[in-house]
Amino acid sequence: MPRPVLIDTDPGLDDALAIMLAFASPELDVRGVTSVGGNTGLQHTTENALRLLHLLDRDDVPVAAGADTPLVRRDSRPATEVHGEEGMGGVRLDPAPRGADARSAVQLMTDVIEQSTEPVTLVALGPLTNVAALFAAAPRTAARLERIVLMGGGARILGNTTPTAEFNIWFDPDAASRVFAGGVPVTMVGLDVTHSAVTTPGDWDPLRGGGRMAEALLGMVDFYTARHVEWSGSDRTPQHDSLAVAVAIRPELVTTRHLHVDVECAGALTRGMTVVDLEGLSGEEANTDVALEVDGAAFAQLLVGRLAELDARLGA
Repeated sequence: MPRPVLIDTDPGLDDALAIMLAFASPELDVRGVTSVGGNTGLQHTTENALRLLHLLDRDDVPVAAGADTPLVRRDSRPATEVHGEEGMGGVRLDPAPRGADARSAVQLMTDVIEQSTEPVTLVALGPLTNVAALFAAAPRTAARLERIVLMGGGARILGNTTPTAEFNIWFDPDAASRVFAGGVPVTMVGLDVTHSAVTTPGDWDPLRGGGRMAEALLGMVDFYTARHVEWSGSDRTPQHDSLAVAVAIRPELVTTRHLHVDVECAGALTRGMTVVDLEGLSGEEANTDVALEVDGAAFAQLLVGRLAELDARLGA
């Protein structure tokens, strides 16, 4: 039976592929999508989510707008240098025939969780502002979540925005700290594994010459890969957010350890650092399943294979 899922996201190029993977996978039943500011501003992330679902013929799934700015910080900046000003790397998707749901992101999350007869998994692909807001506004509802699978942070590989911080956690460290301490089971899919969950241009050959979804997807992949080559000199491009969705589908893709995680919110040099107690030095109770190893080949096969199958189903 498919697992009921909520996706909280800031699309974003790798978010877009992750959303496609979720809808391509029969193991997941996506009940709602909520947008948050992060990779670009909320206006764009909400519109991108709506257009992506329209591309996938899933206008039936509600999309609700959430927070545009972090809980506390007012100096966070979007990652438009990675994703482009509007978040899709210049790829123009057809407008959706609808706008965002009248409900807020928190209200949509609340409704989906409370109306589900099975526990819901929340897959968080962006800054955790909406998730922390859910914890504050409806703690009993949040406690009913089966698990939060989040892309963010790192244990041994610490940063991709600063030397010590991954972008999603850096953007709203206060929200992240509250989520890790919130009492809901968390799986942290961070840089330790996403840097090994990579694709190369040749991996995407099964989608070349495909339909409208493949055309849009390849435009996103090409932009994202070019940016990565520019910065790193390598075309082996990490698919950060897609790995979080893949872990919701197949948890066995990663090896985890149950560890204590907290977030540095105030440090001038370490803001957004996920402090992962690998050696048990803090004496604090473990609160997070931290992904430390990944089967990168199996992940890439799942990602490309599922997206090729979805494109074939959608057709031209």
